[in-house]
Amino acid sequence: MKAEHLSLHFGALPIYDDCSFHFEDTDKVGVVGVNGAGKSTLFKVILGQEKLDEGQIKLPGLRLGYLPQEIKIDPKHDDVTVWEYIAAARPVDELQAKLNSEYEKLAKYPNSQAIADRITKLQDLLDSYDLANIDYELLKIVEKMKLQNLIDAKMKNLSGGQKSKVAFARVLFENAGLLLLDEPTNHLDVETKSFVANYLRNYPGMILVISHDVEFLDTVTNKTLFLNKSTHKAKAYNGNYTFFRRQYAEEKAEQDRRITEQEREIKRIEEFVERARNAKRSNYSLIRQGHVREKMLDRKRSELEIREQEYDHVHLNISPNKQSGKTPLEIQNLTFHYEGKPPLYEKLSFMLTRGEKFLIVGENGIGKSTLLKLITGELSPDDGSIIFSQNTTVAYYAQELEILNERETILDNVKSYDYTEAEMRSMLANFLFHGDEVNKKVAVLSPGEKARVALCKILTKRANLIILDEPTNHFDPETQKIIGENFRDYDGTIIMVSHNPSFVEQVGITRMLVLSSQDSSKTTMGIIKNYSREQLEYYYYLNSDLV
Repeated sequence: MKAEHLSLHFGALPIYDDCSFHFEDTDKVGVVGVNGAGKSTLFKVILGQEKLDEGQIKLPGLRLGYLPQEIKIDPKHDDVTVWEYIAAARPVDELQAKLNSEYEKLAKYPNSQAIADRITKLQDLLDSYDLANIDYELLKIVEKMKLQNLIDAKMKNLSGGQKSKVAFARVLFENAGLLLLDEPTNHLDVETKSFVANYLRNYPGMILVISHDVEFLDTVTNKTLFLNKSTHKAKAYNGNYTFFRRQYAEEKAEQDRRITEQEREIKRIEEFVERARNAKRSNYSLIRQGHVREKMLDRKRSELEIREQEYDHVHLNISPNKQSGKTPLEIQNLTFHYEGKPPLYEKLSFMLTRGEKFLIVGENGIGKSTLLKLITGELSPDDGSIIFSQNTTVAYYAQELEILNERETILDNVKSYDYTEAEMRSMLANFLFHGDEVNKKVAVLSPGEKARVALCKILTKRANLIILDEPTNHFDPETQKIIGENFRDYDGTIIMVSHNPSFVEQVGITRMLVLSSQDSSKTTMGIIKNYSREQLEYYYYLNSDLV
């Protein structure tokens, strides 16, 4: 892959300014940069969805596989089973039929070079699908991504997390020469993420991956492409994300030193020129030197490097308006099932104590998000009770960001009778939406921007019970850290689903509810003592009894 002199503007806003880089056919590349640097735009350029102003990207013969950040399954696949949907990524029967048809045409027109070329192209594509191992490869991906219990399920009946895993499995099975992965770990449990990371690290083709998951990038990538929003340049680094950060910090420190010295030199020349301008007319020597220094000053100013912009970070205020009772939430003998499926829970009971940080763990599809929707009233239980104390106020951050109305503006989504418009604009500014930006429709925002709107929306409620479903999916590491530290200091109660061990550690959990994949009708709870990240990851992997 070779990118040459890429230039792109959105109106007057520059995205790329004469960017060039190249990668080898088996490189695994992390694409990094702040929001708005052009990461997802680069994928659109490669896919042909966005046109460059100048330059080109050469992809000699590479077949593309793409996993977008927001998974939207075409409705035409609603009644297709999971197995059929994944298997269709390698349409062997369809290609074989086309190949047979071309051979029949060749028999009639044996001298046709066009037919011969089509036959070669079809045969090469079939060969790339590794027909001898195709069934083994499909079974391995299905098993390792823990989809074997879903292979006969219709796509329309899957949860959001399950659809994401199935879409990812399909992209992996496609065996493309270049994979474009945009936040691929958002909906993966820890064990599945481990399999995917190892699979990608040994993938025979090239990978470009956008991810805010530092550990995933460090495991998978051997190169890093940094898109610099300040300079609109791109630079490729040898090494994973951690190596890039260290190298970039050294380069930035050296650049800051150079710029500081340049600024000092310019100031010295400016002072000399000013003295020369104010000199007496008889002081020809000083005036002459002043003219010389003025030319030097112009040159020094033109050579002055641009100091990179420091970008704002999200600022939170999450103190609840009032205190809840000692037991803000109690679940009594909860039973629930989806139509045509076995119960997710039978007689599930637990209660929360005010100030707890309560974590729900379990693999995809086990019922974590469903439990949160039962608590928030989006779903109704078959049996049992969900009891809130009299003073409990609830705010809910949904994994799929469905609490947002995409047809409305940012401001309309977060409006509240408790705040004036000026106060709401001030709050949105804390979430990096300034001025007229608040009038954008949510539908045109990036997933990361939508996540900021959703977080702002729930925090304006100043609730004393916050319910979080995968809150870090679309946030960069710095924002994750800010959110985690704020939630650690939050004196209300938190109930949370998260597959992000670093974030969970930052929040500071007190108890976990483990939903077991072995028997989803039985759950185990326990107090975690001497909490450590290693212990959390252990439970993530085992999904078994607490000790």
